[in-house]
Amino acid sequence: MTATTPASTPALPRTSAPSVTPTFLRLKLSLLRNGLRQSTGRTAAFVTSIVLALLLSAFQLLGLILLRGNAHADAVVVPLTALLTLGWAVMPLFFPGSDETLDPSRLVMLPLRPDRLVVALLGASLVGIGPVFTLTLVLGAAIAVAHGAFATLTAVLAVPLTLLTCVALARAVAAANVRLLTSRKGRDLALLSGIVLAVGAQFLNIGVQKLSGPDGLSVMEPAAAVLAWVPPASAVAAVDSASTGSYTFAAAQLALTGAALVVLLRWWRRSLDHVMTSPDSSTLQAASTDSPDRTGDRSAGPAAWLPEGRTGAVMLRTWRYAWRDPKAKVSWASSLGIGILLPVVFLVQGNGSVYNSCFAAGLLGLQMYNQFGQDYSAFWLVTATTSSAHDALVELRARLLAVVVVAAPYVTLVCLGSAALLDDWDDLAEVLGLAMALLGALLATGVWSSTFFPYSIPQDSAKNVAPGQGSLAYLGILGGLLAGVVLCAPLCALAVWLHLAALHGFLWLLLPAGTGYGLVLCVLSLRFTAPRAAARLPEILAAVSR
Repeated sequence: MTATTPASTPALPRTSAPSVTPTFLRLKLSLLRNGLRQSTGRTAAFVTSIVLALLLSAFQLLGLILLRGNAHADAVVVPLTALLTLGWAVMPLFFPGSDETLDPSRLVMLPLRPDRLVVALLGASLVGIGPVFTLTLVLGAAIAVAHGAFATLTAVLAVPLTLLTCVALARAVAAANVRLLTSRKGRDLALLSGIVLAVGAQFLNIGVQKLSGPDGLSVMEPAAAVLAWVPPASAVAAVDSASTGSYTFAAAQLALTGAALVVLLRWWRRSLDHVMTSPDSSTLQAASTDSPDRTGDRSAGPAAWLPEGRTGAVMLRTWRYAWRDPKAKVSWASSLGIGILLPVVFLVQGNGSVYNSCFAAGLLGLQMYNQFGQDYSAFWLVTATTSSAHDALVELRARLLAVVVVAAPYVTLVCLGSAALLDDWDDLAEVLGLAMALLGALLATGVWSSTFFPYSIPQDSAKNVAPGQGSLAYLGILGGLLAGVVLCAPLCALAVWLHLAALHGFLWLLLPAGTGYGLVLCVLSLRFTAPRAAARLPEILAAVSR
């Protein structure tokens, strides 16, 4: 029997893997559709946001088209594009839950190379309200400054290039910070988005007021000249350069945006490669350390200066809540940020006054309200360790001191800063005395409100008040504010009388008088409220545990 040699099998031709971009597009649409099916409220909110975004896009497109031919059109469209780019850069940090595909760690188990993943995710990112809004704004900006055939050709390249750069920037930022965005700190950062929006709205308001002044749009020319070389605003500036015949500048600005897009895509790819090949820190065993922060030792750091016993422990616990609890952190950050922002805003608007520093005292005084609600169900430990009115007094006093240690120096710094900016040192002592009196009055009423109007702060909900306790919360805050204003009336009347009597040389007495008055109010409130708090511990526990 003769042996036969098997025939050689011909090599199969290598075929490139099919594109996964259509799959990711269908995935993005499925996520949107399934999200809308969760509840009628979410569907209504999504539809409303689409309608509002389309209306705003239409109006902005019309406004930019009407701007065509204006001598300062470039001073508007270039900074506007830069501002839009800034929004795309920070959006993933403050709104990580707005798009489920922003988390590439969910795709780790899929056999996808980073190059293919970049193309697919970039295509999926173009589906949504944000890209449509951006495309409309950039299109209107290009129309506003495009004059001539070469400028039109430049605009055809600049518009999609700008859109792709904005989307790639958002994706690169999200991929580089994916570990942060999926952690507790990332959720805390998302809660701070309201503060960022409030601050941004104030600066936007200031900018609109400047543009409506006698100088008009010309005040934006210096900023536009700088931003014309910052991608992707440089792509829109390239259209304007092409309209004026500066073809070399137009090519350089367009190339600058293209180079920025390439850099962002490479950065994004490297971040994806790192995310999909490195282990998640949450799966690794945490190293056990004996640091003071883990063991609770107060022998080192600022905590070593706290008094011994219950007072120091309660103060440290209050500060840790303010630093670690997301809602407490947002509350403190809002008070600190807005307290220093409002005097600056009034100053820029031409209504600057040292008296505006009292806003900082008022906002920080509100931190004393609903102190027990911050504990949630852990208030049972306070209940179990409070057996007398003296224990309740020490508890309330320690919480009050924790607020004072932060608020008093901060209010002083805000008053000093306002006096320095306005060069109004004559009114500093008077304003600081009134601010300290207001702070003391709100702290005193906060002790009372925390005892008689406690409410629960849900930990697993975006709401700051448990269902059914909204009226209780509003009543406690509004009642305390009104009582605080009434308590400050005698000192305010004294200040008015000194002004009307032309006794300006005695206005400095308001500083010791206001500080002492606020201190007396706090002491009296603690003495009056502590016995009632000790008797109401079961009711407080039931209210804050809902």
